[in-house]
Amino acid sequence: MSTTSSAKIKDIRDERVPECLHWSCEDVANWVEELGFPYYRDCFLTNLVNGRKLIQVDASALPRLGITDFEHIKVISKGIRDLLYIEEPDWSRRIGLPPRENIGMYLETKSRTGERSDDMTFTSYLLKHEGVIWQPPLANHCLILPHD
Repeated sequence: MSTTSSAKIKDIRDERVPECLHWSCEDVANWVEELGFPYYRDCFLTNLVNGRKLIQVDASALPRLGITDFEHIKVISKGIRDLLYIEEPDWSRRIGLPPRENIGMYLETKSRTGERSDDMTFTSYLLKHEGVIWQPPLANHCLILPHD
């Protein structure tokens, strides 16, 4: 068994990881149809949106897929956040605040293509980032000069 298959199996067994992460393009199109938008099926199929690409689809990406009705955009993007266990976006969020939950950061990393991302599991991601203390950008690089 390849490490990619092993990683997929481990993630599927991990209840913290959304099942849709490993969906095919057809699975995503079926979900959109079940959500009540059968006419957007082809938008997702044509753009080859599978479970890993779905991670990157937010309200701003939907018009590029051909979905322009704002009410539909709200429903679909909420559905995607629910599928992926992603918290509601905080539009007033400041950059000095710590990053999102571990699952959100994992999904963002997993959405990339490549062998390293393919072989990564949520458990291995957590182990790699265990004990990391987040600091705001440039927190240790600021220099306060004395005033004369």
